[in-house]
Amino acid sequence: MKKSYKTATFLFLLFFLCFQCVLSGDKEALLSLKSSIDPSNVLQWAGTDFCKWEGVKSCLQNRVSKLVLENKNLSGTLDSRIINQLDQIRVLSFKQNSISGQIPNLSALTNLKSLYLSHNNFSGEFPASLTTLHRLKIIALSGNNLSGPIPEQLLDVQKLHILYLDGNIFTGKIPPFSQSSLSYLNLSNNQFSGEIPVTGTLLKFNSTSFSGNVNLCSNSFGIPCPPDSISNGKHYRHHRVTAVITVIAFIVGGLSLLCVLVTLLVVILKKGKKNTAGFIVGKGVEAAAVDGGDMPEIGRLVFCGGGDTPEMSYRLEDLLKASAETLGRGTVGSTYKAVMETGFIVTVKRLKDTRCTDLEEFCRHVEVIGRLRHKNLVPLRAYFQAREERLLVFDYFPNGSLFSLIHGSKTSFGDKPLHWTSCLKIAEDLATGLLHIHQTHGLNHGNIKSSNVLLGPDFESCFTDYGLMPFKNQNSIEESSSSSLFYRAPECRDLQTPLSQQADVYSFGVLLLELLTGKAPSEDPVTDHGSDLPTWVKSIRQKETESSGEPVSSEKLGALLKIVVACVSVTPEDRPVMRDVLRMIKETRMEPTHVSSNSSDHSPGRWSDTVQSLPKDDHLSI
Repeated sequence: MKKSYKTATFLFLLFFLCFQCVLSGDKEALLSLKSSIDPSNVLQWAGTDFCKWEGVKSCLQNRVSKLVLENKNLSGTLDSRIINQLDQIRVLSFKQNSISGQIPNLSALTNLKSLYLSHNNFSGEFPASLTTLHRLKIIALSGNNLSGPIPEQLLDVQKLHILYLDGNIFTGKIPPFSQSSLSYLNLSNNQFSGEIPVTGTLLKFNSTSFSGNVNLCSNSFGIPCPPDSISNGKHYRHHRVTAVITVIAFIVGGLSLLCVLVTLLVVILKKGKKNTAGFIVGKGVEAAAVDGGDMPEIGRLVFCGGGDTPEMSYRLEDLLKASAETLGRGTVGSTYKAVMETGFIVTVKRLKDTRCTDLEEFCRHVEVIGRLRHKNLVPLRAYFQAREERLLVFDYFPNGSLFSLIHGSKTSFGDKPLHWTSCLKIAEDLATGLLHIHQTHGLNHGNIKSSNVLLGPDFESCFTDYGLMPFKNQNSIEESSSSSLFYRAPECRDLQTPLSQQADVYSFGVLLLELLTGKAPSEDPVTDHGSDLPTWVKSIRQKETESSGEPVSSEKLGALLKIVVACVSVTPEDRPVMRDVLRMIKETRMEPTHVSSNSSDHSPGRWSDTVQSLPKDDHLSI
């Protein structure tokens, strides 16, 4: 018995000593790090609990998991032997310091997910050790003196989400990035050369991600590539023709610019007495109110949920400096695509004619909307207000809208019913998202239509513009004349009746009709066709069957029509709640079909075929 007790005591002491060695290891590593990069003694690290030291943002089981030492006037060099002792670290940031030398070998940091070394004095080549860290999601090396090529092995980092290499002197060709997870990319202001690879991943971005590389070209990004070989005579004539075209272009451009300036001057003079704010497209997303020539009090950018993702760490001035492109104008406000200097892209909605004049009421309502997080909702990330200026910042979705998916682009024929697989998948996505809205704080969408549905990274259907109708001017002329009216429930068409969840169900039914028929509701299909609505839908699907040669799934058509008829009931009380609508759609998707195997509803290629030719960067009509 005594022997067993002694053995247990020995093992406990051994475990305790090993545990203390581990704790001592992280503590000693931090102190060694401080001695190498903190000659000014900025970091006042003291005490035995190193997890409470400045910059140690998080510990897991008494091991450092998040170290953030930003803008601390740190210098010196990083020693790989010291850094690699912190092998449980997930987030490592030394942004905006003066650390120099090569980026050390970090191959021992196998748990590292986010690395921020931007705006230092690092030199040398891209650290090859990063390509071995397969949990790595964020690499931010902007604003250093790094050179050489990007290693092809970086393509093996499959979870890569953010890559910022701008403001260095990298050379060589850009690798053909293929990671579907890569959502934020900035390679600008380097010395890359050659043609930008045409991959599905890189085509998600625009030319600003590659600007400032004089020897880089891509016809896909509007940076013309020269011909492979030109004889001397042709080369000379080419330059002469180019020179003539350039002169003509300057003349035409100058006249066009003059016309634009005159037009703008007329507009400004007409609206000179109106105290409003406007986006200055071309000079950035700038909100500047005109009030007797004085600038307004600048408000602040408030992140919903405190900015819960690393890529949201931008400031108001970054947003105001962003280049902007108008995506659409609607009854609630205008929508812009804002590209920041870092290459980060967001969608900004500028509210207009808002009825909500009380700041507290506005902030309270927006905070509720901002807490909604669901895979079928475009997330609201931040908001800004100053006097009468109100901006909402959403994630940017480059894959376009459901409207374009159904009706095609201007260059396509459009108005073609989608295949069953697409119809059912979209219907379930949207019913799931709408149910989440209804279940949270009793909210309703209020503005359901196909242009307010965007396609996410995996082409999932996501509602946008939800919950914004309280900020709309009820007397808006645009509202009374827009196609949005045809999505509205009958009881809400006088524009004064408060919107409800029952009205959302009606609008959802009209959207299902649009999916089934490929017809935009520019007419009122419910009123115009009445009890013959199923007959009308079946006739449209039959015509599509005759043109495509694929038979109709009568079981699924009948089931979907049953859902539509229930949703578009004239009496609000007769409409099902969204929970029941979602249940019926799921049951319809699971029902077996007896049509030819050539048109199987479960064919995995159907959905990808539908979205394959979808135009990117779709302009919205929100």
